[in-house]
Amino acid sequence: MGRVTKRIITVTIVLIVFGALAYPKVQPLFSSPADSGDQSGNQSNRTLQVEAVKLDYETIEDRIYSSGTVQANELVELTAEASGIITDIFFEEGREVERGDLLVKINDSELQAQKQRATYRLNLAEQREERQRRLLERGGISQDDYDATLNEVNVLRAELLLIDAQIEKTEVLAPFSGIIGLKYISRGSYITSATRIASLQEVDPVKIDFSIPERYIPRVQVGDQINFSVQGVDSTFVGEVYAIEPRVDPETRTLQIRALSDNRDQTLYPGAFANIVLILDQIDDALMLPTIAIVPELNAQKVFVYRDGKVEESRIRTGIRTSDKVQVIEGVSHGDIILTTGLLQVRPGMEVELTDLKKSNEL
Repeated sequence: MGRVTKRIITVTIVLIVFGALAYPKVQPLFSSPADSGDQSGNQSNRTLQVEAVKLDYETIEDRIYSSGTVQANELVELTAEASGIITDIFFEEGREVERGDLLVKINDSELQAQKQRATYRLNLAEQREERQRRLLERGGISQDDYDATLNEVNVLRAELLLIDAQIEKTEVLAPFSGIIGLKYISRGSYITSATRIASLQEVDPVKIDFSIPERYIPRVQVGDQINFSVQGVDSTFVGEVYAIEPRVDPETRTLQIRALSDNRDQTLYPGAFANIVLILDQIDDALMLPTIAIVPELNAQKVFVYRDGKVEESRIRTGIRTSDKVQVIEGVSHGDIILTTGLLQVRPGMEVELTDLKKSNEL
């Protein structure tokens, strides 16, 4: 009797469990058509909730991003015109020098001796010319004799000028004010015109050389502003375009541009790599949309506009792009409300409910 009872209890439990699992599947078969109609009616009457932005004017800049190199405003590798032994070095490495400062002196003792001899000969010839000029006035000598003496004086004067020019070549002067680099010579060494002495750079201002694609040529002009940065310096620097190469590089199809930037603090070093932003134009009344609000189509773009509680479709033409926004040139106006969510569900003429509305210039 006990065994039968246990079997009955087991069968009962199995039936209960099976019924519980099967009820959700068979229950719709016994539900009334009226109940299902009410549920579908509630779903169809539910209004789609969306978010949107209200178009407002904002200021944007049309920019080109490029890279370039910082260059010294003036740069020269110092060399000597004459050959000889260096007798004196008057500069310190890495120091500022002024234009005309004497930097290096080469031995000119032989030239100084020649100059002294030429000076004595010139003094003697000038005295003789003075005496013959007085004799010529009194008719004591002929004009030809006086002309020969005067010509000798002029020749000696020219010879003296030549020696002075040769002496000048034994002096290396700073051609402009700037910072002198590391020296590659020593006092007592013999140098020629091919010997490298040091470099001299003018670093305030500095030049920034960069290039842009040829399609931007009509939009670039002298006076345009650039912003640029270099590695190792947190600041952003400002420059101005002052020269444009009058030809396009046929290999790269780019246009070479040069700008100037102040460097009073000497934080910019020639040769540094620069990340450059060239500002082509500034638009004060631009209408900018978030990129997520634009729906792409074949050869076109559109947005959904919210008017009087319903959705309208509008095709647009875009302009300048930023990292998260696009300028709209045609298709919408100031004050229009543009949907940013629910773009896959909405259709023209559909009623929607706005849950969040922001101004486009506050995003």
